[in-house]
Amino acid sequence: MAALEPRIRAAAERDANLLITGETGVGKGRLARRIHALGRRSGRPFVQVDCTALAPTLVESELFGHERGAFTDAASRRLGRLERAGAGTLFLDEVGDLPLPLQAKLLRVLQDREFERVGGAETLAFRARVIAATHRDLVAQVEAGHFREDLYYRLDVLHLDVPPLRERLDELPALVASALRRADAGECVEFGAAALARLGGHLWPGNLRELMNVVERCVAEVAEGSVGLDVVDAALARARGRPVFPAGTSVGRRAGSASHAARSATGSRGYSSNTCCPSTEQASHGVAPPCRLAHSERMGRPDRE
Repeated sequence: MAALEPRIRAAAERDANLLITGETGVGKGRLARRIHALGRRSGRPFVQVDCTALAPTLVESELFGHERGAFTDAASRRLGRLERAGAGTLFLDEVGDLPLPLQAKLLRVLQDREFERVGGAETLAFRARVIAATHRDLVAQVEAGHFREDLYYRLDVLHLDVPPLRERLDELPALVASALRRADAGECVEFGAAALARLGGHLWPGNLRELMNVVERCVAEVAEGSVGLDVVDAALARARGRPVFPAGTSVGRRAGSASHAARSATGSRGYSSNTCCPSTEQASHGVAPPCRLAHSERMGRPDRE
């Protein structure tokens, strides 16, 4: 992440709304928390809203809170996420899945910086910074009528686009070390050069989430010492539910070609036809595509850098 540090710190130093995009599992939530921790609001609450996990009938109450008697089961006043965020950070995870009626109400909060609890008459100030994340293409969602254009503009003031793991394989050693520490195995289990090379030959469709799963599987098999290739291969096969073949074998080359065909059909970026690694053109630069941070000016712009 060293190459991304300037952009991450720039986003942390500002107070404007921030939209983080990227595939599922790339670490958008962890990045949002890091930006909060680096910013001036670090000592204040970080409140997360998982827009996909909330039931449609409860999402308004979860966001705005409610007064006693606002609906049948409202036996007492409840503070919503907007109010609990205070002057900290409100993180809207997978904001692209927020229902359209709630999008309109969220827009009003961002515009007027105020809201009311469900069933209440008191107008409350909204003081938090908003960071939103999504794996969806919100421009396409706007064009399809699934996401409000005005809300898109309100959220996309600053923008960070997180590349998938397959486009930043140079970070694997550091990411594996971090995963080992999170699995409480940083001092007793290690991945040697051969094991790291085998991990580098994987596509990582599940990104960091899949990597953490694979590392945990390896730790479960190796209590201490170096992780062998057989353990890595078994963990990769179990993670994806299919066998994994070494890249240098004829079977591995055929598997890589088949994977490339599948990726081409779904629009994946920058890979050669017979390997799991970045394309020759990308590799020649030696640098993975950085996160992009920009002030938004218009939709569908090619100059978001």
